[in-house]
Amino acid sequence: APCALLPTGAPMCSVTYGAPMCSVTYGAPMCSVTYWGPHVATSNNKVCDMVLLELSYINSNLQLLMEQLEGLNSSVEVYQNIQETSSIPLIPLGLKETKEMDFSVSFKDFILEHYSEDGSSFEEEIADLMDLRQACRTPSRNEAGIETLAKYFSHIPLLESRFFSATRQMGIFFTWYDSFTGVPVCQQNVSLEKASILFNIGALYTQIGTRCNRQTGSGLQDAITAFQKAAGVLHHLKETFTHTPSYDMSPSMLSMLIKMMLAQAQECLFEKIALSGIRNEFFSLLKMAHEAAKVGDTYDQVHQSMSQTPIKDNVPFFWSTMAQVKTHHYRSLAHYFLATALLDHQLRPSDDEDQQEKALSQAYDSLTVIYIVPDCKAHLRRAVIGHEEGLRIHSLCRHLRKLDVLQAILQASHNRSLAKFNDNNREDEFTDYLEAPDIISKTEHKAEMETPMATKVKVTDFFRRLGPLSVFSAKQRWTAPRTVRLRLEDRDLGFTLRGDPVPVQVTSLDPLCPAAVDGLKEGDYIVAVGDADCKWMVVSDVMRLLKDVDEDGIDIRVVSLMDSALPMPTKSATYCGGISKTYSMICLAFDDDKSPKGRKVTKKGSFLSWGVKNHLKSSSTLSLPTADYSGTLPWNKPCPTFPSSSPYNDSALY
Repeated sequence: APCALLPTGAPMCSVTYGAPMCSVTYGAPMCSVTYWGPHVATSNNKVCDMVLLELSYINSNLQLLMEQLEGLNSSVEVYQNIQETSSIPLIPLGLKETKEMDFSVSFKDFILEHYSEDGSSFEEEIADLMDLRQACRTPSRNEAGIETLAKYFSHIPLLESRFFSATRQMGIFFTWYDSFTGVPVCQQNVSLEKASILFNIGALYTQIGTRCNRQTGSGLQDAITAFQKAAGVLHHLKETFTHTPSYDMSPSMLSMLIKMMLAQAQECLFEKIALSGIRNEFFSLLKMAHEAAKVGDTYDQVHQSMSQTPIKDNVPFFWSTMAQVKTHHYRSLAHYFLATALLDHQLRPSDDEDQQEKALSQAYDSLTVIYIVPDCKAHLRRAVIGHEEGLRIHSLCRHLRKLDVLQAILQASHNRSLAKFNDNNREDEFTDYLEAPDIISKTEHKAEMETPMATKVKVTDFFRRLGPLSVFSAKQRWTAPRTVRLRLEDRDLGFTLRGDPVPVQVTSLDPLCPAAVDGLKEGDYIVAVGDADCKWMVVSDVMRLLKDVDEDGIDIRVVSLMDSALPMPTKSATYCGGISKTYSMICLAFDDDKSPKGRKVTKKGSFLSWGVKNHLKSSSTLSLPTADYSGTLPWNKPCPTFPSSSPYNDSALY
């Protein structure tokens, strides 16, 4: 049998024959290698041995890579506060890695071909963009690093509108590595870049949270805020980019990560409550029991999520073990606090024993415990057993054994519960066989996801000189710039201008005027007057350049949109989502008795008097509806989605 050729201890191997091809698949974790060749090759034992040897080598390298990645994801002590000596370590999320990229050639070519501009004149802008992306590869572990990532994230939608068209591939490949498996994902889709940067923003918040000093109230609050923001960013990523090709950004993995971040925020909330000390008072101790049970339950949910397929195959063993340890630790603390409330609390004259009894009856899951005398010894027994189980699970993970702080805290908690149990271990008690019921988990301060404002950064477009994004974008097509000579005749240029929004557009063009004869068309955009670039100029600025036109005239450069009708309809209809359609009548600057055919150029109103009160209707300043400017402010529009397509399509992640 072919499987007999496998080396001893190999995971599995399947050899499938089929004329005229065959496939040999070696089933090690994360390894699927297929050998295609003639059918006769599979009957050659030497070829089979060679293939198996090569597959064994590949498998060993992949196993080594997985161990290295798990070691990196388990090195939580690197991200802890250096002054932290008495708090349980928290788990940070590692950043995704990417390759260095060069946009210069592709962007210069696109600027020349699409925008008819000299691409070399934008070298400085391209260099600034590449420097910003390079800085995002190794951001600082603080708010400055968050700001760097958020700044680049806000630039990506602008770049997408400027350079990435659905009808043309830029030839730019974005490569990002999975933070858990190390598997690279390479696509031309810019959405992969956006999703990966957003993932790193969330990961960086987790690293900031683990570095906070949790021995102070302000440090704990900073940690709580950081983990809640991390959960908010990851939730936004999960809801927006639902079909990312990288496994660490899959919905199931992101759901688990969100739970883990909220669990760590809840743990910090518990520590904040206990920071000032726990009063030896019944309701205070009972409250701490509920809070500890809440933390234990949240970590139990995290561990259950990590145990699901396929998450359990990629999550570091360190993480799942840590979740288990914390589940047992905090549930044991809950039983310890409840036992202490029954044994040691100080009864003050103002205390109401009926209220205490009612609160105690509400601390358990089952109503039947109301009729059972609360057994302090049973709660202490569960606390001791729980701490012992936590220590046992802790000893199974070699990465956890390296955390001296964690082992010291677990051992101290166990010793405290065991000492109190021995102090109250009386042989004449008849309740030795009673098992303490579970304690209801509830909290007064629940950790919630928080969407950070840091990701909504307002930035200035690197390529602003190309013109307003509402017109000069990758999806728009227009003619090459044309030069038109303007000559003044009787103080009249033969057309009016509209400049809301920019750039200025030609309207009410007299077809008999010299400019029309020279090639000017209705609806043309004026991009330059003489040597002055006027893509961002309003009507008043362009008029100021034209008012001094002499007899020789002046050259203007204009472009015309292609594949679209002139934007001068008599009706305008807009539709957004579930909002009903709205119509608005647009008054045009024409008179029935002054149509282009029936009037003469010499009787047209002066162009230089346009914009002031004038009795001629041909100088009307009414304009069409303003264009959508949401493209220049990416955070004002809905989050982008990915259509399903091939990996190298422009919109490929959905």
